[in-house]
Amino acid sequence: MASTYPSCHFYSSSSSSSSIPNSTSTTRFSLSFSRSVLDPSFSRNSLRKGVFRSRLGAKFEKFQGEPPQENLDDTTLSSSQSAQKDYEEEEDDSCLPSDLEGAVRQSSQASALFVSSGGTRAIVELLIPQLQFLDDEGAQAELWELSRIFLDTLIQETECQKVKAIFPDAGASALLKYRWEDAAFGFSSLSDRKPVEKEDEIVVMVVPDYQMLGYVEKIASDLSDDPPRPLIMWNPRLISEDVGVGFNVRKLRRYFLSTFTTVYSMRPLPSGAVFRCYPGLWKVFYDDKDRPNRYLLAKELVRRPDAEDLEMIYGDVQENSEMGGPSFFDRAVGMFSSINRFMRVITK
Repeated sequence: MASTYPSCHFYSSSSSSSSIPNSTSTTRFSLSFSRSVLDPSFSRNSLRKGVFRSRLGAKFEKFQGEPPQENLDDTTLSSSQSAQKDYEEEEDDSCLPSDLEGAVRQSSQASALFVSSGGTRAIVELLIPQLQFLDDEGAQAELWELSRIFLDTLIQETECQKVKAIFPDAGASALLKYRWEDAAFGFSSLSDRKPVEKEDEIVVMVVPDYQMLGYVEKIASDLSDDPPRPLIMWNPRLISEDVGVGFNVRKLRRYFLSTFTTVYSMRPLPSGAVFRCYPGLWKVFYDDKDRPNRYLLAKELVRRPDAEDLEMIYGDVQENSEMGGPSFFDRAVGMFSSINRFMRVITK
């Protein structure tokens, strides 16, 4: 409960510091942002300068590739004309953040709200390609910078000065501690002898992976002692195709991951997106054929939609609307038919 943490003052994101941009505005993922994050020459330092805040108009799908050039200028011109209307009238996709940095801040605000309500185990997942493939040049550096934004925002939202960040390995922890001398949070790694101290009041695990699952479960168990302390897993990678699926994965989900609440999830799809921001419901979006780079809400659910749910939802959308022939349906069905057994197991 909030009273359990004496030095932390939890409150709703609606009362957050003015220094944090309002990431729940009616703006969308920007086209220029998409080009930046997909460009290998993009400077990672620009994350700290907020260059991701740019024009209205893009959506989740733009994280997956270059925007159509023929629509770029039209989108830029129309965005300024429709901005006032967007702010006056809330639309289906108005809950979506404007860019990746905004999504990270929004996820941190959702986490703070969850903690303020007495929650103790939370998961934040940004299922975006450039955050999933860490072997790419500069990908890890970008990931660390985004985790810094999450942690800084969490501290501002909760006013808690005893936040501990646990990184995957001792090397990353030491390097970031050296680089971030002004950080207001503590540093440790999953393999440390004592990664969590008694004075730590909120613990954030940054991209914990399956190889360190034993350490993850041990820390989670220790934090459950009286009084329990909040644990947030930021972009966890605890299920991997490399270790197979079946009993082990089902056991992990049933006995460990099921004790966590997914407070924030952002997952782009070929013809739409799945989104959840605590305390809101899970939302399934589909492309708005009349307005490029915009979404319409297909359905809201109280739980995460699995592959079968999505196939049914998009099938209903196809039946109940005129979406330019079979192209939309083909894209959606093509995507879902390619979901392999691994994906079906871990989404149940």
